[in-house]
Amino acid sequence: MTAFFVGISDFLESMRAWRLWTLMGWVEIRQRYARSKLGPFWLTISMGVMATTLGLLYGVLFGQNLSTYLPMISIGIVMWGLFSGIVNDGCAAFMAGAGYIKQIRSPKYLFILQVTWRNGVIWAHNFIIVLIVLVIFGVKSWVSIWLFIPGVILFLLNAMWIASFVGVVAARFRDFPQIVGSMLQVAFYVSPILFHGEMLSKDHKWVIEYNPLAYLIDIVRQPLLGQFPTPLTWVIAIVMALLGWSLALIFTGKYAKRVPYWV
Repeated sequence: MTAFFVGISDFLESMRAWRLWTLMGWVEIRQRYARSKLGPFWLTISMGVMATTLGLLYGVLFGQNLSTYLPMISIGIVMWGLFSGIVNDGCAAFMAGAGYIKQIRSPKYLFILQVTWRNGVIWAHNFIIVLIVLVIFGVKSWVSIWLFIPGVILFLLNAMWIASFVGVVAARFRDFPQIVGSMLQVAFYVSPILFHGEMLSKDHKWVIEYNPLAYLIDIVRQPLLGQFPTPLTWVIAIVMALLGWSLALIFTGKYAKRVPYWV
C-alpha cells in the first residue's frame, strides 16, 4: 500500500474516532483553565485589548479611517490566532500524545484533529471580538457574508495540513518547533493583518501578491467586511488545500510507523 493510501486510511480512521478527539480536546481545555472563573475568555480579553490597542495606534499612525481599519485588524488578529495556534500546537501534537501513541495503536491524525478542535473552541470564544466590532461599526453588506463559511473551511483545511506536516517533523527533530515559532512571528508582520493592500505602494505589492497566507486571511476577512474575495483568492486557497493535503498524506503515511519511536 502506498504512503498516500496509508495516510488516507489513517485520516479516515481518525475521523471515525471523533468522540475521542473531541473529548480529549475538551479535557485539555478544562485542565488548562481549571479553577479559572473566566476560562478561555481570558484569551478573548487579552486578544481584544491587543486588537483595540494596535488598531487605534496603527490606525492613527497610518492615517486610516478607524471605522474600517478596526474591523479589518480585529478579524485579522482573531483569524491569525486560530492559524498560529493550530500550527504551533501541531508541532507538539505527537509529543503531547506520546502516552497514547506508545501504549496503544492509534491513528496519527487523531492528534491533529484534537489540536484543531481545541483551537477551534478557543477561536469561537475569540470570535466574540469580531461580532462586537461588527455590531459597533455595522456590517457593510450582508450579500457576501455567507461566503465566510466556505472561507473558514478552506482556512482550517490549510492550517490542518501544515500542522500535520510540522507535527511529524517536530517529532523527529525537537528544535523544529522553535523554528516554526520564529517563522510564524515573521509571517505575522509580512501578512496583511496590520495593513491592507491599498496601504502599499505599487513597488511593494509583491508582499501580498506572493504571500499565500494573505489569500487565506482575505478569504475569511473580506466576506465579513462586505467584500467578495476575488476568483484568484479562491483558486489559490483551494489549490493550496489540495496540494498541501496530498503532500501531507504522503508524508504522514510514509513516517507514521516511526512516530512511536521518535516520541
